[in-house]
Amino acid sequence: MAVPLLDVAAQNLALEAELQDAFARVLHSGRYILGDEVASFETETAARCGAAHGIGTSSGTDALLLALMSLGIGPGDEVLCPSFTFFATAGSIARTGATPVFVDSHADTFNLNAEDADAKVTPQTKAIIPVHLFGQAADMTAIGQLAKAHSLHLIEDAAQAQGATWEGIPVGGMGDFGAFSFYPTKNLGALGDAGLLTTSNDALAERARLLRGHGAKPKYHHEAIGGNFRLDELQAALLRVKQTQLDEWIALRTGNAAQYQSLLAGTPDLILPAAAPGHSWNQFTVRLPNRERRDALAAHLRAGEIGNEIYYPEALHEQPCFAHLPSANCPVAEQLTAQVLSLPVYPEMTETQIAEVAHSVSAFCA
Repeated sequence: MAVPLLDVAAQNLALEAELQDAFARVLHSGRYILGDEVASFETETAARCGAAHGIGTSSGTDALLLALMSLGIGPGDEVLCPSFTFFATAGSIARTGATPVFVDSHADTFNLNAEDADAKVTPQTKAIIPVHLFGQAADMTAIGQLAKAHSLHLIEDAAQAQGATWEGIPVGGMGDFGAFSFYPTKNLGALGDAGLLTTSNDALAERARLLRGHGAKPKYHHEAIGGNFRLDELQAALLRVKQTQLDEWIALRTGNAAQYQSLLAGTPDLILPAAAPGHSWNQFTVRLPNRERRDALAAHLRAGEIGNEIYYPEALHEQPCFAHLPSANCPVAEQLTAQVLSLPVYPEMTETQIAEVAHSVSAFCA
């Protein structure tokens, strides 16, 4: 049985009538940029995160960049971020002229190690960006204490973690900013690029809204140099439809992950992901002992038409564009790049499909 890594069409087509109605609503409104749909989506999403403000953006990457710009991060500043994550986290830091300082991860959760971050703070450190990787919240208690102790700005990269919580608190509402992506593969995916910032700081929200539209206030009077980071009306309208299903989809992802945990328990050479409370399971990521074994399992699954992906094959401190930076010393991040493999866990999977994936993994490992 072929099992894709993700089936976005199945999810969207189940809501085809509602999505078509949303499209028609925007089409007939004649307002396609920063209208009522964006304003409503911003309010609704911020409320889910326990934040006072939502600022829709053109992508999750632009949300991170806008957060850094709004905090005044720039040349001469250092920003702590994990080395084991998607490129946008460090890339956004570098685009401001600041220097990303790479922090190691915990092997069991894949998330930023606060102790390593503490050891890498310098007088130039101005902010920290923990990533809630694969849908699991980072240790926001330890990271929050670290940020407070060193007077650091705190930006949550929640791009992969819509609906996740840390000790019952929704991600996106625990820092100066929370940054979300609605790329189609995310737990809440748009039909294109889209992102959002959350914050409960009125001044930061005002600054972010200013910079989102080229720093103009009023129109054609530019108080600052910003960018074009606006979320369009159509994506906001489509996301408002889909957001009503988010809790159910996360519950289904959680059930799929639990089924994997049961079926794969005790499998030789296979390390299962930690099943922490509040995990929203954007990915179900297993580990193998080494790169050779991991790559062989990936090839075995592909041969059986079972989708899988390596997130991520290289740590950020190993990327050529950051070769000029000092040695990062992130051994766990390097270890993870040689071990991780993500299996299908999307909400529309059937029990039969999950069993097929688990059987193929077990057969290989045995």
